[in-house]
Amino acid sequence: MKTKLAVTCISFLFLYSCSDSAKVETDFKTTKIAFGSCGHEDHPLPIFNTITGHNPDLFIFLGDNIYGDTKSMDTLRAKYQLLGAKKSYRNLKNQVPIIATWDDHDYGWNDIGKSYSHKEESKQIFLDFFEEPESSQRRKHKGIYHSYLYDYGDNTLQIILLDGRTFRDDLKPYGGEYDNDKRYDFYKKDYAPHTESTPTLLGEEQWNWLEKELQVPSDIKIIGSGTQFGIEWNGYEAWANFPHERERMLDLIKSTKANGVLFISGDVHYSEISKLETDFYPIFDFTSSGLSSTWKFAAPNKNRIEGPIMDNHFGLITINWKDKNTEIKMETWDISGNQRTEYTVPLKSLQFKE
Repeated sequence: MKTKLAVTCISFLFLYSCSDSAKVETDFKTTKIAFGSCGHEDHPLPIFNTITGHNPDLFIFLGDNIYGDTKSMDTLRAKYQLLGAKKSYRNLKNQVPIIATWDDHDYGWNDIGKSYSHKEESKQIFLDFFEEPESSQRRKHKGIYHSYLYDYGDNTLQIILLDGRTFRDDLKPYGGEYDNDKRYDFYKKDYAPHTESTPTLLGEEQWNWLEKELQVPSDIKIIGSGTQFGIEWNGYEAWANFPHERERMLDLIKSTKANGVLFISGDVHYSEISKLETDFYPIFDFTSSGLSSTWKFAAPNKNRIEGPIMDNHFGLITINWKDKNTEIKMETWDISGNQRTEYTVPLKSLQFKE
């Protein structure tokens, strides 16, 4: 990625500003962002070589970047080292700038939230592995949420990476509410939606930060979440288990009049695009989950408009910057190099009416 110096803090692939955002200026008219999640450190992960073949400007890890599932920080660190030593990962790292957030397995334990007893140690291991600068705000606040700004001529892209683990309250165990609905009766459900408004997914500190970030001037805001945002409830982990928190997100987008918001997510071991209708503009959630993992079925999702893709894959977002006609193309590419889905959204359809 060609860059111009935008700030004078610490430089490492990206230029981190002294605030909680990083800013990079580029010359390109087209931006290609690859992303994915759910890659096991014991797998050779050839998908990374497939990704580099597309020459993306950036790769985003969305969580389950390793499968730690441990309370031993030596074990967690060793599993990151296995990923870091992998030939395909080194190839990716040498060719493409990388940013990352986490989900449960690399945070430390399956489906866990704020009660994970080693979250501070895990955070330091995560930040060290992804070579976060010592001056980064990520090292100064709780959790690993962060925001990045990239300038493309007169256009600005903002990438907001959420932390859905550090502050998240416990999930509500499934209680059989949907047993009579045939859409859900072919598999075991784990969790039900919270009916109270007090349990939180992001926590107040992160919500306050996010409100400010949504007010930062930018043309497109890509919000990265470890778990899916735009799907219907399906009994597994998702924002749908915290319906009041998802509604809060939509209300916040609306109150800040944040244009160009698009979600990317992982977790489920398949790819799909969900479209959530709102009273301002549609919110798309592009899920890419399966760098090495696969799953035997895709859960019901009435908001699904593309997919599911069950093979190993990665997601690719291509932004064609055009005056008043910018387009966002979303594609899923599988391990064999086949394009499996393509869906293009005009940026003007993701904007508030003046």
